[in-house]
Amino acid sequence: MQCELQAAPLLSGAHPALADPWELAINASGDVVMAVLTETRGPAYRLPGAAMAILPDGSFSGAITSGCVEADLILNASDVRNTGDVRVLRYGEGSTFIDIRLPCGGGIEVMLFPLRDVEVLRKLAKARKLRRPVSLQISKSGRLTLGPITETKNDAHGFALGFEPPLQFLTFGAGPEASVFAALVEGLGYEQQLVSHDAMTLASTRASGNKCRELTNLSELFALQIDSRTAAVLFYHDHDYEPEIIKHLLSTPAFYIGAQGSRATQRSRLQRLEEIGVSLNRSSRVRGPIGVIPSSRDPKSLAVSVLAEIMAAGSQVSKASEQPNLKKECCL
Repeated sequence: MQCELQAAPLLSGAHPALADPWELAINASGDVVMAVLTETRGPAYRLPGAAMAILPDGSFSGAITSGCVEADLILNASDVRNTGDVRVLRYGEGSTFIDIRLPCGGGIEVMLFPLRDVEVLRKLAKARKLRRPVSLQISKSGRLTLGPITETKNDAHGFALGFEPPLQFLTFGAGPEASVFAALVEGLGYEQQLVSHDAMTLASTRASGNKCRELTNLSELFALQIDSRTAAVLFYHDHDYEPEIIKHLLSTPAFYIGAQGSRATQRSRLQRLEEIGVSLNRSSRVRGPIGVIPSSRDPKSLAVSVLAEIMAAGSQVSKASEQPNLKKECCL
């Protein structure tokens, strides 16, 4: 399975468990110890690949569980820092630590190692910024190397942690629905951009501190960076703006393309697309009505409803990319 870690900056005061451990490890002062979840047995709060960066003063970023073992990991990190040795710890099922319980009832294995390859993490950060899939290989001795994307797995050679680009969002439209959706996803730390021709929508989006750009010419659509981890959503009441935008989106690998409107609107939308040369086979990628809550009309509930649908679709994309044969080359 691929490990999706957010590189977006967090709001001030956010819980350290939400921060990116690999980013902290690059910029931290002092000797950093990394903790990586390498194996789970039975139910577990997090997937293999979850990580923590632990600093000498006990501060940290990232998390291995929901708080069950983090304090003990910080204590063990001090020993690892002093000895320079790798340490593998088991918690829950099969563990010798009877006083540390996992409420979920499963078992986990965690690898602690002193960080000695910061330059490798800088290359990792560059690849992630460029949205290039890559794997971080962690040897049994705690040394790091980069390689082509592969599934996250633990084997005799060490641990391979696959990094797919995080989901990103393109929001098209005019009106409060577009602004509210853009604010929701950006507020959660996702990369997003609202694209609109409407001055009021652009002004309200900028006032909220969210990213947006004016669409004055359809040729500007080609400047948008759209990959297979991109979700594109259209929130228009005047649907005349939609056909050419959707036609362009259908030429991209975006995993989600959806547009606001009723079932009747969707039928009309597909007909308009066919009139401009988009076959029904291609336009079947366009979702509508959108959202998991039927007939959502309030902008806030619609935004949550649509985001839930996109996240569900995104999880299916992640599962498809877990197949070992679907490896992609990493170019740094």
